[in-house]
Amino acid sequence: MAPRRVHYAWIVAAATFIVLLSAAAVRATPGVLMVPLQNELGWSRALISGAVSLNLVLYGLVGPFAAAIMQRFGIRRVVMIALAVMATGVALTNLMHAPWQLYACWGVLVGVATGTTASVLGATIVQRWFVARRGLVIGILTASAATGQLVFLPAMAAFVQSDGWRPVVLGIAAIMVGLIPIVGLVVRDRPEHVGLLPYGADPAAPIVPPVVVGNPFALALGALRRATHHRDFWLLAASFFICGATTNGLIGTHLIPACMDHGIPEVRAAGLLATMGIFDLVGTTASGWLSDRYDSRRLLAVYYGLRGVALLYLPIAFGVEVFGLPAFAVFYGLDWIATVPPTLKLTVDAVGPVDGPIVFGWIFTAHQIGAGAGALAAGIIRTEVETYTPAWVGAGAICLAASVIVLRIGRRNSKAANAAKAPGASLPGTQTAGS
Repeated sequence: MAPRRVHYAWIVAAATFIVLLSAAAVRATPGVLMVPLQNELGWSRALISGAVSLNLVLYGLVGPFAAAIMQRFGIRRVVMIALAVMATGVALTNLMHAPWQLYACWGVLVGVATGTTASVLGATIVQRWFVARRGLVIGILTASAATGQLVFLPAMAAFVQSDGWRPVVLGIAAIMVGLIPIVGLVVRDRPEHVGLLPYGADPAAPIVPPVVVGNPFALALGALRRATHHRDFWLLAASFFICGATTNGLIGTHLIPACMDHGIPEVRAAGLLATMGIFDLVGTTASGWLSDRYDSRRLLAVYYGLRGVALLYLPIAFGVEVFGLPAFAVFYGLDWIATVPPTLKLTVDAVGPVDGPIVFGWIFTAHQIGAGAGALAAGIIRTEVETYTPAWVGAGAICLAASVIVLRIGRRNSKAANAAKAPGASLPGTQTAGS
């Protein structure tokens, strides 16, 4: 019996995993650069947090346009250009000596490039290449993005401590350049380009890809306009705003400086984030598996509720010598980006598979606006009151609010479906908002 060949979709997914993992490491770099920049250049944490906030907002805002550009010009070409821009922005950081240069290089160039190689890339790959195992694959790809943002921090922190921050950013830029030929050789835009159907597709019902024409910006804005008529879009955007504020914005940017405030060395603090990244790989992959099988609304309610409890515990964890912060890292890591697979599934359910990746990009924009707001707010709080405690407590409270918000997603559709089954219901074929 001939050995079974691996479907090329898994090879494309593996290459995407590497790109997302590496790009996420770039996004994590400000966490280990904040204190060295403050010490060397005399910039306040509020000023540096402003550049990080701009990076996070652009990282999210570019997502829906990147998804539309990929539809119009192809995944491979767009990702290769994004990697080149990312490498340029990171390398130029080595030359900066004024705050506006930090905002231009790290805020604008790196923000736009990493936003192109973000969750919308994973969503587009999954939507094109997979029919079966979509939840599992988006869980793995999402986990790569969050894990890469965290697991490389100890090594970066150690290099910054021993060699300074400038060689570190040059090394990161070189890695981004090295990824460009890998994408060019491996990634293909659609399964039919290599003579295949998407993984798990029924051979008796070939999938005909939609013909995408027109201005990508018009496509992105058109998808947004249609999505705004769906109540679920607003609920998903609101919950994802809170998700971003309490992960990338707050913990991803400020946990290392907060640990240093408590006398914890930078490398050890980075190790806590790396621990989160490892457990996130488990938690988010499991979340993808669960979203293929269980109600995504209830999953999100559990995730946000547990995250809220963890953040309310964090001020206490700093005072527990042995197990305080490690316990927080494990518990919070399992929940770090577990919200993405069910959020993507609910997005596609609400707007359909064609608009789904673009609309998810808009929802991810809300995530990153939340991240930017969280990073900036925590920086201001720390500057004004010289403690992060109000930031941790406030973040925990809004996570508990999000666990209630997500339970309302799809409720209007469920009521309409029940009404259609009742005696005297409207004629079959009537569509409801969000269908």
